[in-house]
Amino acid sequence: MSTGSGSGTAGNSTANNFRGAVMMVISQAAFVCNDAIMKLVSADLSLFQTIFLRGLFTTLLLGLLVWYQGVKLSAVTKGDHRILGLRLVGEVGATLCYLTALFNMPIANSTAILQALPLAVTLGAALFLGEAVGWRRYSAILIGFCGVLIIVRPGAEGFNAYSFWALASVVFIVARDLATKRIASGIPSSLVALLTSIGLTITSGVLLPLSGWRPVELPSLFYLTGAGVFLVLGYLTVISAMRTGEISFVSPFRYTILIWAILLGLFVFGDVPDNWTLIGSFIVVATGIYTFYRERRLQQRDALELKRDVVAPEVLRHR
Repeated sequence: MSTGSGSGTAGNSTANNFRGAVMMVISQAAFVCNDAIMKLVSADLSLFQTIFLRGLFTTLLLGLLVWYQGVKLSAVTKGDHRILGLRLVGEVGATLCYLTALFNMPIANSTAILQALPLAVTLGAALFLGEAVGWRRYSAILIGFCGVLIIVRPGAEGFNAYSFWALASVVFIVARDLATKRIASGIPSSLVALLTSIGLTITSGVLLPLSGWRPVELPSLFYLTGAGVFLVLGYLTVISAMRTGEISFVSPFRYTILIWAILLGLFVFGDVPDNWTLIGSFIVVATGIYTFYRERRLQQRDALELKRDVVAPEVLRHR
């Protein structure tokens, strides 16, 4: 009987991991489709204009979702205002920096630089949240950043100063993700996404005079609506992925975004990544996957030690 029960639990875990992995792959495809559409629209509209118009569509969709879920603003307590504000600053900075880079360099290159994010988040968690990180993971972080330098290569063909805008976006995203870790668990993810979208839309609206307003054609509105849909799809599927499967199993599938970015860059924009970009991307991805693997091993070790601490006194007591 015990064997059958364990087998069923293992089967459920495997199925959940598979569903989580599929959701993660879909989310990354959705995010890069959003990026590709924004890059296409940048030929006709200004930076703040694209963010503002997309924000209107995204806010509408997320607002409908929050209304459908019956979520109330009262779920946000006064203690969360500062954390949500910090998260918004990170989101705004990341969006402005990354789209500035995306509008001025190949999509595969800007996406490749972003793959340093998991390593940067691990480092940030160690420095600012006090999470334990051993020498192996610090070594992986160092090697991963060397891979980023190989990708960036200032002055190389296909890269320019806008590469550093992409790197700046990584810093802002780390700040955003670390702030997210501090948000109370009782606040629904959809509400956090909605508040962030509202803040980003208002910020881009205030900054509109800096980039000017260009005539908006119907195709541009159609594209931006599609970008908003892909962005919301990415939000929902990535949340589903993290809640369905084990994080250590699901997270490495984030790197599939590189495949989508290379394919879209090739077939939509005619961009062909060079060998150095591919080598640097491989280094970053490999070190990122090792970091997830190492985290998984440490979690298993801690769980085993905790089990021993609990079981041993029980065994001694019954002797």
